[in-house]
Amino acid sequence: MFGIIKNSIFGTTEESKYDVLSNETKEEGTYEIRKYKAARYATLTSEGKPFDQSTGECMKKMLLYVGGSNDKGEGMGMTAPVCITVFPKDDGTLQDRVVVGLRLPERYQENPPTPTDSSIQFEDREALTVYVARFGGYAHEKEYCTEAARLTQMLGEGTTFQKDKYFCCGYDPPVKPYGRRNEVWFIKEEH
Repeated sequence: MFGIIKNSIFGTTEESKYDVLSNETKEEGTYEIRKYKAARYATLTSEGKPFDQSTGECMKKMLLYVGGSNDKGEGMGMTAPVCITVFPKDDGTLQDRVVVGLRLPERYQENPPTPTDSSIQFEDREALTVYVARFGGYAHEKEYCTEAARLTQMLGEGTTFQKDKYFCCGYDPPVKPYGRRNEVWFIKEEH
């Protein structure tokens, strides 16, 4: 088991490619507008538990899957970011429901190994354009909610984006103590 987790955390990490459409600087900070291509993700849904507990439990299962707990017994390597879909309440806090998504590595997009854990599902996500706020440190529910509020302020009233969900994204393994990269993504509404 240690080998599986070691391969997932310390192996190579394939980062999702994107096009930067724009960089915007406001009084509250800077954000980017990015375009991502369609891709297949491995996903886990958790309900009825707080954000930090849910994401921790889901990530353990996801690390086992990409580390070799699949029908081929194959270590797939990590991808970044881990995209956690969250569902905000009216007051800005989060509902007790998350969907943890990990984009499958390029070589597995067409034919991924079947997870031994049946709670892991595959989801084909369409191309999307997102507004992105980046921040450092260890990110938990509080930090993601704070950054989501800051991104909302930066975007202002005239910007249209999906309000019923957004992505909390992390790029680094938990053992990385500094230089961490986290992001909040709001999905641009296409007209």
